[in-house]
Amino acid sequence: MQAIIKYFHPLVWIILSGTIFARTASFMAIPFLALYLHNQLNASPLLIGLTIGIAPLCSTFGGLIGGYLTDRFGRKIVIIITVFVWSLTFIGFAFAPTAIYFVFLNALNGFCRSFFEPGTQALMIDFTEDVKKRRLFSVRYTAINIAAVIGPLLGVWISNMSSASVPFIITGLMYATYGIFLIIILKRYEMKQQKLAAGNKIQAILNAVRKDQKLLYFITGGILISVGYAQFDSTLPQLIDLKVEDGVKLFSYVIVANSITVLTLQLPLTMLIEKIPIYTSLKIGITIFAVGLLLFGFSESAWMFIASMILFSIGEIFCFPTMNAVIEEIAPVDQKGIYLGAAQLKNIGGFIGPVLGGWLLVATVDWMYSIIAIIMFSSIFVYRKALRY
Repeated sequence: MQAIIKYFHPLVWIILSGTIFARTASFMAIPFLALYLHNQLNASPLLIGLTIGIAPLCSTFGGLIGGYLTDRFGRKIVIIITVFVWSLTFIGFAFAPTAIYFVFLNALNGFCRSFFEPGTQALMIDFTEDVKKRRLFSVRYTAINIAAVIGPLLGVWISNMSSASVPFIITGLMYATYGIFLIIILKRYEMKQQKLAAGNKIQAILNAVRKDQKLLYFITGGILISVGYAQFDSTLPQLIDLKVEDGVKLFSYVIVANSITVLTLQLPLTMLIEKIPIYTSLKIGITIFAVGLLLFGFSESAWMFIASMILFSIGEIFCFPTMNAVIEEIAPVDQKGIYLGAAQLKNIGGFIGPVLGGWLLVATVDWMYSIIAIIMFSSIFVYRKALRY
């Protein structure tokens, strides 16, 4: 146990623990946002779609700004300000009188995430040796998945015990508590960050990122993977409902299968991933991912959908931490936040995926997942091109 504790810097473990705390708070509320808008505020499907979609849209492009600010003005100040704004955002959800307010609030939620995520990741990188960085991203991913299991269960339990708005209030208070904790903790450690020089304006930096062909290829590969992954919570529940009786119940089991697979296999697979080249890890992960998607299309029973999800989840373990690790490796030492923020552009696939999948679901349901699997598999060739630079 002592060897595990000493593996990372104490501040890294504190941020990882805070990731579980903060993400648990977020998962208590955000997954139920659409239901809250529909049931409590009688929002139209169009307004609900706009509200849900605005957060990843803002997060995608806000990551560049947030990454620049953390590199230019320091991780600590950006992280602390953001976490308190985030706290007020969640409390705002609970007291918003009409659904239209949620569009603005969820846009703010997306911007907060895009400022906070590159900042905390870059802060952990500052205190981690190069040889341990791939494992750092894997452990962080495990922390997020722990929160993904705990948060929704707490959210359902709290809303059943009180009212639907209470999880938003509790989430806001948890973020405020986390902010106070970070103020106290970060004072104890001298920051190791090499800040951007004052003359480096954001436009010049963004132009430099735009000209980094390797980064652009990595982002493109990430977009193709995200197109496939986005089917998880967009077309997959609809497909299950079409093919299986009581599809809603089965989809909940499929989600549980995903969480259990990630949590149980993350550590052993991470130890394997660290021993093989990054591109090999990506090839294995993307291939398994694509096979899982392909099998979803052929699934007709509960056990087939669950088995396909287990494969899909193994691909997830191989791909997602590695996708962040390759971005960190190519980033200049004073632009870690900017590059990690630019990597958020891969979430464009999170917009394309549901739209394309929804159209294919109507146009050619039998071939839908075969087409999506081919799109995801094509990312292998994009990553190969990137690694040649």
